[in-house]
Amino acid sequence: MDQMRYLNDLLARHEELFYHELSDCAGWKTEFIGVDFIQGQDIKGKTPGEIVTNCARAIAAAGLAKSVSYAIAGNDILLCLDVSGCVHLPKEITLQQRGIKPYNCLIANMINDRLIEVLGFESAYVAHIHISDDAGHCRIQVAIYETPAKIGCVSDWAEEIKRLDATNGWKKVAA
Repeated sequence: MDQMRYLNDLLARHEELFYHELSDCAGWKTEFIGVDFIQGQDIKGKTPGEIVTNCARAIAAAGLAKSVSYAIAGNDILLCLDVSGCVHLPKEITLQQRGIKPYNCLIANMINDRLIEVLGFESAYVAHIHISDDAGHCRIQVAIYETPAKIGCVSDWAEEIKRLDATNGWKKVAA
């Protein structure tokens, strides 16, 4: 039996059920899935970039992803993650095949947890997940709010991502 496939299928079913949960509150609780691993690591940093880099190194070193590229843009409230070789990618593909748009990224959950707990950010959440056509990586848009004053700031995230792609504004982190 392929144990990783089995575990990803379990996670996919769990998220599918939460997606259909009537009060629409359970889905938000999935942001706590995955944080136990990263909380057991000694992640330090004084800036969002240092936290994301150190989380990405720990994630890649543990074999949870091959690499994580990231950029912080859009008035410093958009954290873009490009995750390659993620062990949880089959879960996302399963959800898509079941007609559910993926909404929970365990890698982003880990990074969000450290931004909140280490740097004291007010809030962070996964805003959008796009799985590449070749299914080799995901691009995740995460809203990160350092202070209450940042909540409500807006920018055109699609334009920000185009700019990052055009200028190669991504920082790649591997183990």
